[in-house]
Amino acid sequence: MPRPRIHLTAADDAVRAGLAALRAELDIPDEMPAAVVDEARERVRSGPLPAKRIDATDVPFVTIDPAGSTDLDQALHLSRRGPGFRVRYAIADVAAWVVPGGAIDTEARKRVVTLYAPDGRTPLHPTELSEGAASLLAGQDAPAVLWTIDLDADGMPEHVEVAAATVRSRAQLAYDDVQKDLDAGTADESLALLPVIGKLRQAAEEARGGITLPTPEQVVERDGDQWVLRSRTTLPVEDWNAQISLLTGMSAARIMVDARIGVLRTLPPADPRDVDRLRRVAAALGVAWPAGQEPGAFLRGLDAAVPAHAAVLTEATSLLRGAAYVAFDGSVPDASTHAAIAAQYAHATAPLRRLVDRFVETLCVSLAAGDEPADWVREALPGLPALMAGGDRRASAYERGCLDLVEAVLLDGHVGQEFDGVVVDRRDDGRVGVVQLADPVVRARIDGADLPLGHAVRVRLSAVSVPDRRVEFALV
Repeated sequence: MPRPRIHLTAADDAVRAGLAALRAELDIPDEMPAAVVDEARERVRSGPLPAKRIDATDVPFVTIDPAGSTDLDQALHLSRRGPGFRVRYAIADVAAWVVPGGAIDTEARKRVVTLYAPDGRTPLHPTELSEGAASLLAGQDAPAVLWTIDLDADGMPEHVEVAAATVRSRAQLAYDDVQKDLDAGTADESLALLPVIGKLRQAAEEARGGITLPTPEQVVERDGDQWVLRSRTTLPVEDWNAQISLLTGMSAARIMVDARIGVLRTLPPADPRDVDRLRRVAAALGVAWPAGQEPGAFLRGLDAAVPAHAAVLTEATSLLRGAAYVAFDGSVPDASTHAAIAAQYAHATAPLRRLVDRFVETLCVSLAAGDEPADWVREALPGLPALMAGGDRRASAYERGCLDLVEAVLLDGHVGQEFDGVVVDRRDDGRVGVVQLADPVVRARIDGADLPLGHAVRVRLSAVSVPDRRVEFALV
């Protein structure tokens, strides 16, 4: 399920205290244990673990990430291949730095994912690796898992190879700058192919019946003595780059399914009742949904910067409930498809920030080479789904708690003020629900008699508690 990302350009005592309380509540560590840091520093001194690698340092890879990122998982190079294309996607090889059963491995299995908050992040791995030796930083020779995916003229895979490699990124690029270069026609040949291939892959996703939610990014800033919450829409280049990641994850799933061993990310089909409900909400908000149009095609046409569209997109997350990880060894489970992607899929492109990707990477390299899976990978498979599920639950609770806190800080001192919004959910016979405000973009509890689901309403802020991370509204 898509998660909002909150950024703060400033933080006051209430925010700092609230975040500290939230971390304590969820048992989120403040620092990396000394033994883990010591092991990481020793690994950096010693270099990556021995492995047979191809030398791909001649390929002019670049990374594309949010400005200021240092934990760089992926590097990209695109080229033409006759009427089709070649995608080369290098993924940081975290397994080259992590000794199975060692301090780093043990701590990573506790943390599971990198956690994000307005005041920073709690990394999965020690920064000596995640922002240093293991990161695909520009000018640094780094171990990587190199995917080479040949596509036909329609962007469909014809051949896939994956192998351990050494790569060297030529440049660290930011999404905003790449988008500007693409818009101006000044991007180099490789980057100029990103919208070409990205759009082909988006068309393939639509043809499969996939669902992508263009959720807004919420940005919290200080404007004088006021907190301001703004909504930022995703740039096209981010969506095109995401398609390369999805292509790689689908390729990894195919390798593991063919070998009948691995771990997949799955999602059941949307409940028809949720689809019908979403249609009613869209109609009530005046958002046209043509008869017969599939949910994925409808949602792709929405603009998260439009308040009514944002409310529909918020409700559309109900179509994506039930995501899970499924491990297998010997036979492929019946429920092996990710309904939002409309294909079999595996997490394989973010090993610096997500635990399972390290195992998927290593397994795919072994299978592609015709080797037996490493014992440490095979032994871990049965327990990975539970580890990932627990980590995802904590990440969701943390991010929701951060958002609740920031919303409370934003609205503190405004009790009694009226706002325009839309009722996007209701329960308890229509007396309790959720209201999505248009400005600021806040989603909170609302109380009232017979709340009009999907309708525009005027609401009054009735209660705010920063320590409790609570905001409540009532109908006017």
